[in-house]
This record gives sequence, structure tokens and C-alpha cells, in this order.
Amino acid sequence: MRPGQITIIVPTKNEAHNIAPFLKSIPPAMELVVVDASDDETPQLIVSLRPAHTTVLRVRSNIAQARQIGAERADTPWLLFTDADVFFAADYFERLPTHDTYDVLYGPKLSLDDYQRYYRWVARAQYLSDRLGVPAASGSNLLISRAAFQRSGGFDLRLSVNEDSEIVWRIKRLGLRVAFTFDLVVYARDHRRLRRGVLRKTLHSIVRCGLLYLNVMPDRWRSHDWGYWSGRRSTESGDSGAQI
Repeated sequence: MRPGQITIIVPTKNEAHNIAPFLKSIPPAMELVVVDASDDETPQLIVSLRPAHTTVLRVRSNIAQARQIGAERADTPWLLFTDADVFFAADYFERLPTHDTYDVLYGPKLSLDDYQRYYRWVARAQYLSDRLGVPAASGSNLLISRAAFQRSGGFDLRLSVNEDSEIVWRIKRLGLRVAFTFDLVVYARDHRRLRRGVLRKTLHSIVRCGLLYLNVMPDRWRSHDWGYWSGRRSTESGDSGAQI
């Protein structure tokens, strides 16, 4: 795959302090679709910093709906889902042409500052889970072919968290090719959930993902985030939270 065949899709909410490094890490000619629900200057900064090949949609929705809206607006063969509080490794897009035999690719989110050991541990866990046949995808670094996305039916629009893992499980169950690779790295800039408690965040992911993977989560729980987006000041960035 080539950069011209990919649209980057990112939900945003109050990402003014994150958006410049994120935009700087994207090739200027690559298409970008932003689904924004900010109360700060995020959309104005995006238009100012990246006026070309950029579409900003102002929509309030949950995270799954925002990613779905962005995907439906894109018209390229590949969809790259990410978040505004990361930035791409310098060689990320150079490495893409070597990975065109899959329907879904996802890579690690690492850190160059705080919690480096934690992020490395999560990346190793993703690799092991993938080797065992259970994808552990993250919406910060998730590349899906349009054909696979359409066959899956898109995101579960009820979910306010774990929508990234859930869609990849469905794609895998269709018999399509899904893989984790250490070659494609993004770096986190915002560690606020880890600062609220590493154990809390880890258990939240394991329990929810387990229930979703086994398809035993009651429907009434799917739209509830179990506190994932709580504790955020109105001026903080979103990762594009529960309601954006």
C-alpha cells in the first residue's frame, strides 16, 4: 500500500495542546479526516496548520460513531484509525508498502517520556495475544482495508470504549488476515489515564475486552464506559471520549 491509498481518521475533542505534533507527523499529501467536537481552538488549529488534504467534520458523538463517520467520509482503499494524542514514528509511512498482504494491521503505542516500561509491556502482550489468535488492537494505531471494514459492518456504534478491539475480532472471525507488527509505531503524548492508576486502566481493559470477546456483555453495558472517560477536566484533551 502507498500513502496515497490511505485516509487517516481521527476523532478529536479539546486537543489543542496535542494537535500540532500529531499533524507534523503526517505526510502533507495524505488525506486526513477529523471528526471534531471541541470546545477549544482545535478545529481552527487543524485548518491553520494543515489546510490541504484535510476535512474537519463537526459532530458530537461517541467514539465508535466518530470513527464510523470518518470512515464513511473517506474514499481510499485503506483506513488508518488513530488518536490526536499520539504522533507517528518518523519511519512509519515508509514501512507501509511492506505490509500490503493483510486486511488489518495494528502496531504498538509506545512512549518517549513517561511510562515507557508500561507501554513496552502492553506491546509485548499485544504480540503474544496475536500469536495466540486473539487480536489486541488499539484505535491509536489501526489500519483496516476498506473492503474488510465494509464486510464487518463497521464499528459497534453502541460502544463508548473498546470499539477498536471489537471490530477487529469480527474481521478476524470472517477469516480475513489480521496481524500485529512492531514495525509500525506511534508514540503517546498524554498519559492521564495511567496517572489515575495503571492497575485500574489495565483491569478495565482486560475485563471489558474479555466480556466483549466472549460475547457475554449485556447490551445495557455496552454504551457505559465504566468510568473510562471520567475524571477529565473540561479543558483536557479527549482521546475523543464517550461523547464528543
